[in-house]
Amino acid sequence: MTAAPTSVRHVRLPERALADPRRWPLAVQAMAVCALLRLVSGILIALASRDQVPFAPWTGAHPGYVDMTVLWDGSWYREIALHGYPVPLPRGADGLVGQNAWAFYPLFPMVSRFVMALTGLSFPVVGSTLALIAGIAAGGAMASLLARKVPRSAALGAVAVWAAFPAAPSLQIAYTESFAILLLCWYLLRVLDRRWWTAGAVGVLIGLTRPIAVPLGVVLVVALVVRWRRRPTDPVTTSEWVSAGAGVLLTGAGAIAWTVIAGLVTGVPDAYTQTMAAWRGNHTIVPLTPWVGVAEWLFASTGHPALYAWSLLALLVVAIVVSMAGPWAAALGPELRAWTLAYPAYLALVLDPFTSVFRYLLPMFPVAVVLVGGGRGPIGRAVKVRTALLVVLGVIGQVVWIWQLLVFVPPADYPP
Repeated sequence: MTAAPTSVRHVRLPERALADPRRWPLAVQAMAVCALLRLVSGILIALASRDQVPFAPWTGAHPGYVDMTVLWDGSWYREIALHGYPVPLPRGADGLVGQNAWAFYPLFPMVSRFVMALTGLSFPVVGSTLALIAGIAAGGAMASLLARKVPRSAALGAVAVWAAFPAAPSLQIAYTESFAILLLCWYLLRVLDRRWWTAGAVGVLIGLTRPIAVPLGVVLVVALVVRWRRRPTDPVTTSEWVSAGAGVLLTGAGAIAWTVIAGLVTGVPDAYTQTMAAWRGNHTIVPLTPWVGVAEWLFASTGHPALYAWSLLALLVVAIVVSMAGPWAAALGPELRAWTLAYPAYLALVLDPFTSVFRYLLPMFPVAVVLVGGGRGPIGRAVKVRTALLVVLGVIGQVVWIWQLLVFVPPADYPP
């Protein structure tokens, strides 16, 4: 007589758990948060499409949400998905390499091409959908990664702040940010788990997705040093030594993979470098110089542009270092802190800042843990308050990012 009620209670428990988001696994909660914020971004992008004038190379006669997903770099990824990479390298009358598809990494457009062949759908639909799915999955992987170091609520709050970041709409347009950050979180998880060779394999995929593989080498070195220091109480086995060696070699391969491939396919050893230089005004890549130039341009009307420029750059460096070096970031551990320092240092050496810099900040997601107050010891209700405030500010920032950068005003405009 008592068995039936007990059985009924056991059947209903999973249903109650499913109905209560607080009882969902952390990764599922994080993906739900990301999906909700991508919906918000999607509504904003759809509204912004009303202000997008038709531009034949990128949009149809009546631009809508899908058209907005292939503006700017999205048009380059569409070109790659449809036609591949140019051989030989296109050159102008002056003999210099012109802007071309070799500047854009192949994993995302090639996966899109494969799905297009399977489904018969267009690149804008496939590319934006794949980016959206990868962006939501990245949120789940990020929460799982951060929860290794900080309390659950801090990890979830950090994911929410990241997903609401002003440039976060790039996670659902035909750009590579979603793929890259999903793979980055996977790489860092493998490193924390001491799955060295698997991390290296993921590093190769990252090296074919976005130019962020080089600083992974710094992360791996830091992780291996930490592992070496623990050997008195946790000996390193021969198999782990082999795995670590493979991880180092594979991560290194990922860092140079696309440069080597571009050189071999085109027959021009520095094809990638020449292509990237085509986006620079003087067709040369000089470390750090673009950052100084842009900063001086910002302060051109002050009378002392160099002074203010260097002061601003020094302030940025100090802010980044302090954000990771202080006790408020202690819980993140050496690996995540190393990434958050090595990545911007690499950007400073090889990339232009300008308006795309906001999008480049997305891989620096560990900073969100510090912003919500979850990087140091026990946390309280203040984390929720900080998270809510930062999410609101982020969505407001998205409005600015979408209308000022994503929307294209011909004949020329500032890129997202």
